[in-house]
Amino acid sequence: MSFDYMDLGWSNHFAAQIPAPTSDHIYRISAVHRDRLKGLSPAGERVLLPRANQSTGTFAVGDWVAASSDGLIDQTLDRKTLMSRRAAGSGVHAQLIAANVDVLFITSSCNADFNVARLERFLALAHQAGCYPVVVLTKADTCDNPQSYVRKAERLEAFLTVLAVNAHDSRDISQLMAWCPHGQTGALVGSSGVGKTTLTNGLTQARDATAGIREDDAKGRHTTTSRALRHMTNGGWLIDTPGMRALRMLDSPDGIDEVFADLVELSRDCRFSDCAHSSEPGCAIRGAIEAGTLDPDRLRRWQKLLREDRMNSETVAEARARDKAFGKMVRSVMKDKKGRKGL
Repeated sequence: MSFDYMDLGWSNHFAAQIPAPTSDHIYRISAVHRDRLKGLSPAGERVLLPRANQSTGTFAVGDWVAASSDGLIDQTLDRKTLMSRRAAGSGVHAQLIAANVDVLFITSSCNADFNVARLERFLALAHQAGCYPVVVLTKADTCDNPQSYVRKAERLEAFLTVLAVNAHDSRDISQLMAWCPHGQTGALVGSSGVGKTTLTNGLTQARDATAGIREDDAKGRHTTTSRALRHMTNGGWLIDTPGMRALRMLDSPDGIDEVFADLVELSRDCRFSDCAHSSEPGCAIRGAIEAGTLDPDRLRRWQKLLREDRMNSETVAEARARDKAFGKMVRSVMKDKKGRKGL
């Protein structure tokens, strides 16, 4: 199957940076591995390598890059969108999830996996990155009342697109595919066990194996272990991601405020501009809670995400500053050592 650059997602945003791309020079990152990357161009897929001063972790699936004839990457083009999070575990660095994504398919399921707080996190991720969010509720065929889950999700923000689907039904797959037409890029995010692999198989006609879930809590095992850019049957592109039960916010204050726009707007009516919405007099948010028009849990989730985002962002910024200072010290020592050898 052959593609041109428009098929691969090339747009005016990238053409403004490189007006005339060539198949031996410009690639779209289709996979990121520990020691190498893969890139797509109209000429096909090839292995690409970062320069000596870079790691593969500085690239995301979906990136557009310029490379030399030997496959060494010279430049990463400015991204339209970028999704990232604070890395899992004890690490204090950012982990890139995907780049140049047009629509983010946020998956959950019509069972015990459904979690409002997790959906809000993914919605904040989408808004911060600049992607259009679509909530996809899977396993609708196994649920007596899938519309009850749809209504819960729709209440999270105004005009939110929410689809309840059976991932084995071709009509539901076509409905989902319509949100990511030819040349556009979608990404699938969500926890393990919600059916992302089944959705990917339906959208791309792949035959990846799926894994079962535990019946007591609907949690599943990872079947997707790495991110990859896949071609959908309608000409769109899909980035499937490993299951993310923990999504730690990072540099996402605007995205969080977008999800909780109702609380942001309400807070403008508070008597004090620095109102903490706890016990201050004239707090509009506390007033709404007391009047029964606002769920106090929604306030707690908003405040928790803002605190987490602020803490993680500060921690990662400090780590970057330390790394920069350490690198500067190493370069200074090496320069001094070379100077002494020349004496």
